[in-house]
Amino acid sequence: MAAQNMNEYIRAFPGEAGARLRQIRTLIRKTIPEAEEKISYGMPSFSLNGKYLVYFAAHKKHIGLYPLPKASALLEKSFAKYKTSGRGTIQFQMDEPLPLALIAKIVKLRAKENLAKAKKPTARKQKTA
Repeated sequence: MAAQNMNEYIRAFPGEAGARLRQIRTLIRKTIPEAEEKISYGMPSFSLNGKYLVYFAAHKKHIGLYPLPKASALLEKSFAKYKTSGRGTIQFQMDEPLPLALIAKIVKLRAKENLAKAKKPTARKQKTA
């Protein structure tokens, strides 16, 4: 059965994985307090202004955080130590400390991107008579 909310999802992962999920959840809440929690695609996620901000998920050997900000070139040196993918994923291994400062930077950059999208006017075609 799929988790209906973030508490259920986190409770399904005992021990270290659950502790890491709680750390990430708390960090995102503190970093972007106005973000809304939900489960999407079977994973915990946060949205801002009706747009998805980040997802995170526990796996056997790592915690994944999705998506990386488009401005991730600013953080390339910080990402060097972690496995990333072209789909905007970064993996934090279970046997290494969580890089909370890096996660906070990622979330802040994603929020900045999210807010920039919200400010862009949408182009609508005008009907001609």
